Amino acid sequence: MAYNTLIDHFLFSDEKEKLQTDVIYNYLSKESYWAQHIPLTTVLAAIEGSICFGVYSQEQQIGFARVITDKATFAYLADVFILTEYRNKGLSKHLMRFIMDAPYLQGLRRFMLATKDAHSLYTQYGFTALKQPERIMEIKFFDQYKK
Repeated sequence: MAYNTLIDHFLFSDEKEKLQTDVIYNYLSKESYWAQHIPLTTVLAAIEGSICFGVYSQEQQIGFARVITDKATFAYLADVFILTEYRNKGLSKHLMRFIMDAPYLQGLRRFMLATKDAHSLYTQYGFTALKQPERIMEIKFFDQYKK
């Protein structure tokens, strides 16, 4: 069943059928700091394997986020953006509230994300710096996609 809400004439939805992959790919590959030059095939695979959230103005996609999760214990928030011309309207906050209220993301033991510059947004929804960073490990295969 679709999870949707309308706020100030903007539609927030988890329906993958509504996603405009050209908008998502263009933003991630050209404008984001974290996924410059990401291949389209990678974006499509990431969408396929995630719960995706879109923000729409008159059926045009203007925002996106995805959550990688088992829907029981763990989730990771990724690729959050609002197109530049729609910023400073509170849409990032509405998108975060929409995600945090999603019925299938309740009761998780851990919800994580990484950000370079949006700490003040995410702290409003309960995210904090790692309490015990020595317990978290990673394998980082590369820093950026190749042109």
